[in-house]
This record gives sequence, structure tokens and C-alpha cells, in this order.
Amino acid sequence: MILNASGCLDALTAPAVARALDAFVTKTVTLLPREGNDPTRIAETDCALLNSIGLANPGIDRFLDETLPALADLGVPVWVSVGAFAAAEYAELCARVGERDEVEALELNVSCPNVASPADATEEVVAAARRATSKRLFTKLSPAVPDVAELARAAAAAGTDGLSLVNTLRGLALDARTLRPVLATGSGGLSGPALRPVALAAVHACYAATGLPIVAMGGIETGRHALEAIAAGASAVALGTVLFRDPLAPGRVRAELAAEAAALGFADPLQAHGQAHARDRPLLPGETKIPANAAQI
Repeated sequence: MILNASGCLDALTAPAVARALDAFVTKTVTLLPREGNDPTRIAETDCALLNSIGLANPGIDRFLDETLPALADLGVPVWVSVGAFAAAEYAELCARVGERDEVEALELNVSCPNVASPADATEEVVAAARRATSKRLFTKLSPAVPDVAELARAAAAAGTDGLSLVNTLRGLALDARTLRPVLATGSGGLSGPALRPVALAAVHACYAATGLPIVAMGGIETGRHALEAIAAGASAVALGTVLFRDPLAPGRVRAELAAEAAALGFADPLQAHGQAHARDRPLLPGETKIPANAAQI
């Protein structure tokens, strides 16, 4: 299953790209409209992209009235990313979004690096969201904590259905001439290839800790990257920064993933699910049965 990372694709501007996905994840929406941070908001580095958008969005009222119906017309399952600054706000967002038939799942953005984040209250946020909706919940965590598996366990205990791993890390880029920060906010969220090993480690740790379905994201650019994420414990992958330079990435990665899996003897990429954890009995190449503990999305 291939999705986009929240904020990395405007489905209404690029509907053909969105239709190449198995589900579209919206940009994070908040209760009130947000203009976001001042420019400059994006900076390129040698090995990553930095952004400091600041959750710019039209607010929940306009999103539900205008954006969501337009997204539903694309014919792609819609996951809505929600962000807030208190558990009660998350609950209100989830209650309102959860009423809509167009929505398949919600992603709780509890880890945006460009705004104040309630990451230390993950369990409270997830529990409030769980009480507010029966829709599937995926909690998006940051690796910028001492123990991301501990956060994953807290989210699991509070009722999340799955995890989105990982959000960006904080990084800094300096202007070559002035030696001052490029981004108006100074630092911003780092995404792209440099984030991939960090994301892989988080997926591996959180799957071992919870066994929950995981959407892996962070520097995934090829089918091989996707296969490694599945082996670490992911049930799906999300493409982010790569979409800015390669809008055809969903189809390409899908084909590469099948080829990479087949080259290792797997009839289906999901047969490699959790392979990085299989120490007692490694999954046999060509084995046709998906392991019983393979968490599905």
C-alpha cells in the first residue's frame, strides 16, 4: 500500500498523482485557519529538504465544506491529518471529521517540528481522539525523543489503530553568502534521504514494541527502500519529498517494490513483513503464506 506523506502532495492540483496512490493523506488541518510561518519556508541541503510551513491551512470549516468534497470526487480513499495544541482540540477535530463518510482514516499529527507540539501528551491526545470517533486512527510520531517506542506503546494503550513513522527532524541551513539561517524561523523540519535510516530504526523499534500496523515514511524513494521498511515492520509506505522532483514516483516505486521482492524470492512484498525481526526462523524465500502476525492496514 502506497500513500503520500501529509503535506507533500496537493491532490487537487495533481489529481493524476493522487490517483496513483492507494490512499491520499491531506495536509494537516486545524480548528482555525492558519497562515503559517513567514517566508522563506523551504531550503534545500546536500542530502535533505528543510521546511518550516507552520501548518498553513484553511481551517476545519472550509476544509469540510470545500476541500473534502473535492477530494472525494477524485475517487481515492482519503485520510485526514489533524493537528491541534490540546487534547480537547484533537477530540473536536476527530469528532467533526469522523462524521464524514468520505473519510477512511485520521492521522493524528502530534509531532510537527514547526509548531508547539504536544508530543509529551501522546497518550492523552490519542485517548481523547479515540473517544471522539470510531474511524481508524494513525498516530504520527517524531523520532526526536529519547525513546520513540515508549511513545508508540503509549499511543497503543490509548487506542490508536496504527502508527505513522516518522515525522521530520529539526535541522538548520545557512545562506552561503550571509551565513545566516535560510528559513525565516531559523530551523525547520528535515526530510528526504538523510532521514531514511532514522525512520527505518523507528519502524523497527515501534513494530517490536507494539505489533501495530505502521505506515513508514522518511526518505523512501525506491522500491528497495520500501521493501526494507516492510522488513522492519511497516505494512505500508508513504512517499514525501521524492514527490517534489518525481511526481511519477508512486507507479515507479510500486513496480520496483514488486521486482525487488521477487528478486529475493517473495511472491508478494508483504511476505517480507517483519523479516528484520525473524531471528528464530527467517522467512523462507518463495514462502507463500504471509506471517500470521503481519499487521495489515
